[in-house]
Amino acid sequence: MRFIHVSQYDYDTMQLAQPIYDRMKRILLAAGRTIHPKYLDRIKEMKISTLLVEDAVSKGISLDEMLDMPTWLDTLKVIQDSYELASKNQLLNILILQKTITTIIQEVQKRKIIVLVPTSSVANELKEYAHIINVTLLAIQIGKSMGYNNAQLRDLAMGSLLHDIGKVLTDDPHQHPNAGFDYIRRNREISLVSAHVAFQHHETMNGKGFPRSIVGEQFLETAQICGLANYYERLISEGDTLPHVALEMIMVKSGIEYSENVIQAFVNSIPSYIPGTKIKLSNEQDGVVIGIKTHLHRPVVRLLENEEEVDLASNPSLMIKMIQ
Repeated sequence: MRFIHVSQYDYDTMQLAQPIYDRMKRILLAAGRTIHPKYLDRIKEMKISTLLVEDAVSKGISLDEMLDMPTWLDTLKVIQDSYELASKNQLLNILILQKTITTIIQEVQKRKIIVLVPTSSVANELKEYAHIINVTLLAIQIGKSMGYNNAQLRDLAMGSLLHDIGKVLTDDPHQHPNAGFDYIRRNREISLVSAHVAFQHHETMNGKGFPRSIVGEQFLETAQICGLANYYERLISEGDTLPHVALEMIMVKSGIEYSENVIQAFVNSIPSYIPGTKIKLSNEQDGVVIGIKTHLHRPVVRLLENEEEVDLASNPSLMIKMIQ
């Protein structure tokens, strides 16, 4: 299976590898189906631009690194319900949030890498909640790389799940961290660390962030992790930036906007090319990424011409020239 842009869909050679859900989280098209042209138009109307498909190119490729859809949908519902409670100025259901956090931490802990469900693969009304899930998964993965214990991961995950909750409390985009912090502090079971993750996720070490323009060590490490995860996720989902390009954009921020330790943990956690990515190598051969073995950014590629498998980690002179 692999992710493709909706414009690349071929009725004769591809079938869905993952269901497509409408804005009510009901299955619109089941996995294993082909997409009739009239449904393809409907999908485009829903602002869905990414599909997960199975075809000859992606045969034998599984995305076990991705959260299973029942868990993903359960998490999305908890986030949606929590943000709706905040919009009504009601307190959060902390027990349900804690159970959800326990589940997703366990899911991240048992995987070497995490493959995200792209926000571009869900209905427009669900995109913001999908973004929040992705930010939380990325943050946990980075925290895991930094050796965080379970209590630290839980604080980080709670703050990440709630990092944008201020958006339902104010229309001023530059004030949503303040509004979110004040609201989270009303929920006394949530730690001050988690509240500051939400409060500081748009800050930077050089004082050019918001809402308070804090500098240096005032920018908490946990908030840096969430902020970096948020920045990366927005790049790849809203800006259509390719993951390896987003990684390069992040690396130049090391020691300037985010600490070197946080940037290095990110680089050590997030792959440049996920399984199923169709690529062209520097020797002009076409291939598809089938997995990651020894090097996070030098994957194993299957050549489309003869199905030979090439481990780029063992072939340093061979580079990925472009993504197709």
